[in-house]
Amino acid sequence: MIDVAHINNELACETSLRLGKRVLVAGCGYLGRAVARQLQSLGWQVTALTRSPASAQALQGEPFRVLACNIGDRSALAALGSFDTVIHCASSGRGDADVYRQVYLEGTQNLIATLHPERFLFTSSTSVYAQTDGAVVTEESPAQPSRETGQILRATEELVLAAGGTVARLAGIYGADRWALLQKFLAGEAVIEGTGFRWLNQIHRADAVSALVCLLAPSIPAGIYNVSDGTPVTQREVYAAFAEHFHRSLPPTGVPNVNRKRGWTHKQVSNSKLRAFGWTPLYPSFREALSTVR
Repeated sequence: MIDVAHINNELACETSLRLGKRVLVAGCGYLGRAVARQLQSLGWQVTALTRSPASAQALQGEPFRVLACNIGDRSALAALGSFDTVIHCASSGRGDADVYRQVYLEGTQNLIATLHPERFLFTSSTSVYAQTDGAVVTEESPAQPSRETGQILRATEELVLAAGGTVARLAGIYGADRWALLQKFLAGEAVIEGTGFRWLNQIHRADAVSALVCLLAPSIPAGIYNVSDGTPVTQREVYAAFAEHFHRSLPPTGVPNVNRKRGWTHKQVSNSKLRAFGWTPLYPSFREALSTVR
């Protein structure tokens, strides 16, 4: 179970006031499953949704209820009953703009219109920041993505905010069991793109979970919150740390991959707004996480 002891006592107490509340976690993948487990351990009544009946069957060993349900189907959602809180953290599965529209925009519309929760939390992405000049970005910075998928995320964010909900803009999520940069490095597939000095923004899954739990505290106002470890690093720094840790050579250099979701942006994502409410990451940079990898 993910340790959230690093959330300050005041927030932990406020969150405990909601014990027994019913929460729906729409999307029971890499992040949603961990969020559902944590909320269940805190005493919430958790129901998690996954689109595939096969996936729902595979998750029947979880300590919370898992149902197969397409969030695009309002009648199916209505049959679920009522929930105090809804967390939308379903994944697009790296789909195209049509999939983004179905999962994020239309899915959110259906969840809000059908369930009318007191609290709605949408997990968006820091990819909505299109800055390429290396600037520090906060929640007040322009978020004007050039790609259609990013524009759909922004439209979904606006829908959530108009409904009084909260948007968590997540940096690139990693964990010991799923760390794309590390897996590429160990497989010999990593490439330092260009000079390697583009900023990367990351968040460990354990800290993403604790941040989302934190954002459910009654005292935290609805709005937009960046969820990152607050320590931007360059691609070259990351691979240099991997090389030192595993006693290997640096990857070769190559042409930047501009087709990746965050591949053409260059910015430093600030998490100061969330920290001001008492949240502190357990892994303030990837180096702390790397030290646990053998």
